[in-house]
Amino acid sequence: MHPHRFSFLNLGVKPPAMSRPDFSPAADRNKQALLDVLVQLLPREGRALEIASGTGQHVAWFAAGLPGWTWQPSDAQADALPSISAWVAQEGLRNMQIPLQLNVLAAQWLPDDALFDAIFCANMLHIAPWTTCAALMQLGARHLAPGGQLITYGPYLEDGVATSTGNQVFDQHLRQQNPDWGLRRLEDVAQQAALAGLQLAARHAMPANNLLLVWTRIA
Repeated sequence: MHPHRFSFLNLGVKPPAMSRPDFSPAADRNKQALLDVLVQLLPREGRALEIASGTGQHVAWFAAGLPGWTWQPSDAQADALPSISAWVAQEGLRNMQIPLQLNVLAAQWLPDDALFDAIFCANMLHIAPWTTCAALMQLGARHLAPGGQLITYGPYLEDGVATSTGNQVFDQHLRQQNPDWGLRRLEDVAQQAALAGLQLAARHAMPANNLLLVWTRIA
């Protein structure tokens, strides 16, 4: 696939101030399991956008493991960007762009000519307002290149599938922290995807009762 050669460098985005990279034990535990699935799903070359990059550990690991891909990290929080840049510098990665502050709930996401072969988003939907789900699906529908994939990862609730005790406790904990948070029903997520013109193309069971879901345009 050959999407438009869009670069945030053309917008005058400056690298965030360098700092030490932040470290997430959870991201460190699941990064290889995620990469193993991405290697199976993705072609050898392409352009990817990561939504909610957080510390930057995932995107740095993916960039190292998929050297034919160019990665655009992003996060809604400006204070996350220095850590992402620090991971890039620490690993000496050349296939990553300057991290971008991007909030899926913003009125304007990206220029219309910004197209990606893959959009990856991990562990965001359950620690964000429900409205972010529709926004993420709409962003994917607008910015996926032809044949592109929106890939989401995290814990979900599923009709007809028993929820693990760990996920039940986690869901209760999240809702106590913020009533707008909590594990999302896969069926509800699929409904929002359909409204944006996307459909569930693949479901991959992952360690620790998580799922990796692949969304593509409805034919």
